[in-house]
Amino acid sequence: MLIAWQDFEKVDLRVGQIVAVEAFPEARRPAYKLYLDFGPDIGQRKSSAQITDLYEANTLVGKKVMAVVNFPAKQIGPFMSECLVTGFYREDGAVVLAVPDQDIPVGARLG
Repeated sequence: MLIAWQDFEKVDLRVGQIVAVEAFPEARRPAYKLYLDFGPDIGQRKSSAQITDLYEANTLVGKKVMAVVNFPAKQIGPFMSECLVTGFYREDGAVVLAVPDQDIPVGARLG
């Protein structure tokens, strides 16, 4: 399905830096609670991510990722997710995070 350029422009994809990670044992499938910094304009947001197959919690802090910041908050069990961290599914179902390949400031918008 094709979309109009104006539809794509509605999606606010930003670079966020993971500042903290917690286990999320209440999740139906293994997941982490991620806390991300998007800079002074957006601030900090939290998200749940099913990325435990490929990432250890202690290796995620400081990592920059791409996330959608203009979806409404979503209740995931006892946790309120405030942004959508993006990634790609491998054939085995594991998720590979979408990350910038060069240093870029937090809060930078994809465009």
